[in-house]
Amino acid sequence: MNVYVRQLAAALGDMGMQIDIFTREHLDVANRIETIGPNVRVIHIKAGEPEARVGDLYAHLPEFLVQVNAFREEEGLEYDVVHSHYWLSSWVGRELSQSMGVPHIVTFHTLGLIKMQSRAGEVEQAERLVVEAEVMASADRIIAFSSHERDAMARLYGADAGKVSLVPCGVDLSVFRPLDRKSVRDRLGLNGEKILLYVGRIEPLKGLDLLVETAAQMDSEAGIRVIVVGGDVNGDREMDRVKLLAKERDLEDKIDFVGQVDHTELPLYYNAADVCVVPSYYESFGLVALEAMACGTPVVASRVGGLSTIIQHGRTGYLKPWRCPDAFANSVEMIISSDGLQQSLGEAARKRAEGMGWDNVAAMMWQEYAALTGRLVEDDN
Repeated sequence: MNVYVRQLAAALGDMGMQIDIFTREHLDVANRIETIGPNVRVIHIKAGEPEARVGDLYAHLPEFLVQVNAFREEEGLEYDVVHSHYWLSSWVGRELSQSMGVPHIVTFHTLGLIKMQSRAGEVEQAERLVVEAEVMASADRIIAFSSHERDAMARLYGADAGKVSLVPCGVDLSVFRPLDRKSVRDRLGLNGEKILLYVGRIEPLKGLDLLVETAAQMDSEAGIRVIVVGGDVNGDREMDRVKLLAKERDLEDKIDFVGQVDHTELPLYYNAADVCVVPSYYESFGLVALEAMACGTPVVASRVGGLSTIIQHGRTGYLKPWRCPDAFANSVEMIISSDGLQQSLGEAARKRAEGMGWDNVAAMMWQEYAALTGRLVEDDN
C-alpha cells in the first residue's frame, strides 16, 4: 500500500496535480513536511505514540483528524477531493470530506470480511468491519482493483456497485525491468540452482507454507533453492512456523530467508529467479506478481482475488485454482525444465506489464477525480 500511494501520487504530481499525503508520525521522521516529488508533499501528524501497534490505531483516529484540520487551518489549505487508503484512513477521509464539503474517494486495498472468508482462523477488529461498511455507504467513489473485489463489496457489504470503479495497481517500469540474470545472480552470490522466489510479508494469509510443501515435491537435476524476501508482521511467530516446516521436510539448507530489502533492490531478486511463486489465500491485487512480470519472470500463483486479472494463464505464468503442492509443483517444474518456455512466458509477462505503468494508472485515476469535481475538469482542459 505504501508503494501504491507513493507511486500514484508521484505520477499524478508529474501530471500537474497538487497532492498532500497525511500520515501518522513514526520514529524516524526527520521533518514534519517532506517533499517527495514535483507537487507532492508528505505531512507527518502526531497521533498516539510513534511506535503504537496497528491494532491500537483506531483509538487515535479522532486525534489524527483534529491535527490534520489544525494543519489545514494553519496553512490555509483547501482541497478539491479527499482520497483515503485502507479502512483506518477511510474513517478520517469520510470526516474530512464532510467537513470540507468535497467528494470522498476510497481505496481499501484489503477488506476484513474477504480476508476472514479466505482463510480459516483469520480474525479482524470488529471496528474494521463496521467502518468498511459505513464508508462504502457514504463514499462518493470506491476504487477496486478487480471485478472480483467489486463484486465482493456488493455481496458482503451491500455496497452500490454503481459507485465502484475499476482502476488497477501499477508498476514502475523503469525500476522493474529485465536485467542480465548472470550478473544479478553473481551479485547475490547465487550459483546454478533453479531459484523459486517468494516476496511479501511473512503472515499466514500469504501461504508461504504452501511454497515449502511445493519445494518438497520437486526434484530438479540442477537443484532447487527457495529465496524468501520479506519480514514477519507478527514478531517471528509465522517465520518460526515456516522454518519448522522446512526442517520437517528436510529443506533447511535449500531455503534462504533474506528478510526485508529496499524496494529498489527487489528487481535483483526478481531477475535472479526462474519463477516467482505467489501462494496467497487472498490478494486484492497482487503487486508482487506484476513486479515479477515487469522483470520478465514467470509467475505461478493461486487463482484468488486480483491475481487472475494480472496473470494470463498459460501465457505469462500459471494460475492454480487449488492450493495443492502437487499442482504448484507441476507448473513450476514445467517452467524450470524448459528454457524455451521460461523465455516465452517471461517475454509475454514483460509485455503484459508494459501496459500497467503508473502513468496509465494515474491517467485513469485523474478521470475518477475529474468525474467527481468540475474544478479538476477545468484544470484538465
